Amino acid sequence: MAAPPGGAGIVWQTPANPPEPQDYVIRNGRRYVRPYYFEFISHVKNRWAGKTIVDLFTDEFKGRSREYYVRAVKCGRLQVDGQMVHKDYIVKSSQKISHFLHRHEPPVLAGDISILQNEVDVVTICKPASVPVHPCGQYRKNTVVGILQAEHGLTPLFPVHRLDRLVSGLLIFAKNAERAECFRQQIEAGLLQKEYVAKVVGVFPDGEISGGAGKEANGKQALTRFQRICTDGTHSIVLCRPVTGRTHQIRVHLKYTGYPIANDELYLSGDFCPRSIKGTSASTEMAPSDSDSSAADHGNKDSETDEGFDIDPMCTNCPNLAPVGYDGDEEGLWLHCVRYTGPDWSYECPYPDWAFLDSVSTKKMKL
Repeated sequence: MAAPPGGAGIVWQTPANPPEPQDYVIRNGRRYVRPYYFEFISHVKNRWAGKTIVDLFTDEFKGRSREYYVRAVKCGRLQVDGQMVHKDYIVKSSQKISHFLHRHEPPVLAGDISILQNEVDVVTICKPASVPVHPCGQYRKNTVVGILQAEHGLTPLFPVHRLDRLVSGLLIFAKNAERAECFRQQIEAGLLQKEYVAKVVGVFPDGEISGGAGKEANGKQALTRFQRICTDGTHSIVLCRPVTGRTHQIRVHLKYTGYPIANDELYLSGDFCPRSIKGTSASTEMAPSDSDSSAADHGNKDSETDEGFDIDPMCTNCPNLAPVGYDGDEEGLWLHCVRYTGPDWSYECPYPDWAFLDSVSTKKMKL
């Protein structure tokens, strides 16, 4: 077996290595992760079989150049079945590929992950916007699950429901598989009720309004009920009760009622890049286990290098903390989960600051 590449002192992490408090850097309102050495492991898909190792990575992961992948093969940072190979090596289905690299995670907004309830088998938290719930794509440590493990020692955690990365609010985690299964059965039986608040453009109509009543293009039912909480004449705070649980359902239904979320670039105009992928379509980690997104070509605004990490000569992101292509301009979506209710339980989360339009609104919106 070939040894992992690198000189003395390099420790190659895998998903088994837990996040630790010292992994994080808070700067200018954002939470960064100190870059670290990581081994990505995947297995050759059928459609990849028959390609050379260099062609495979050049075709599938376009954020790095062909020349980089040639060098990575030559120095052992791309290995097949634990062995160094030559650049013209033909991969076969199901073979294990290891990509050893210096991993840079995108920053997230640095809001605290506050614990609301910490019970024997359930913990609820208030999720800040921009933080993904669990590892995905470029994110591993900069996730709700990772931060809770590093800062509070909470592990394992089983998410009961999902929130989009840019959405804030209530998240419920089961602490064991048995409680998670109980929640799953209640969800499948349609026994959960969900409530969100959104800040929308314009004066939302009074009374209850239904959005998306009927079937979507895929033939599935989709329905959200809306009720105005308050308005200042320019924006309205709207209570949203999704009856179904489709992706972006609330955002889509608010758009088609004529009152889109006021800072939702995706649904205010068709000309914007979706906010939910900003910062993730930048240079991916370029390993088969990562997202297949292509890299953006623009530069990284983060050029300070005083955060106590080693610069890696093979790394295409160094000397910056954030990965190349991260624009750093995103903000949280004005959509916030405030309550989940089940047959014999209810969990709540405080309203965000943007939901209070005036003193009258504050009185109306107390939970």
